[in-house]
Amino acid sequence: MFDKMKQMYELKKQADKMKKELEAEVIEVEHGDVKIKVDGTQKILKLEYPEDIDPDKLKDAINKAMDEVQKVAAKKMQGMMGIGGMSDLLKG
Repeated sequence: MFDKMKQMYELKKQADKMKKELEAEVIEVEHGDVKIKVDGTQKILKLEYPEDIDPDKLKDAINKAMDEVQKVAAKKMQGMMGIGGMSDLLKG
């Protein structure tokens, strides 16, 4: 039972580390006249667009930024699940 608790602690520790790494990751996307800055946890940090922008263009730019940040997060998660990562903890 102690081993399982230790594994859970290690998983939480790795998850916290991953969250901090994702928060530090910043993606900048330009889509037409729209500029968006998003962190790895998908929080919009900055959004610039002209007053007269078509709402559909704004939506498309935001969706593009979210797609890009999801790709970055997926790569980081793959690294975490690799050798020495969570997969090793889950085997035990």
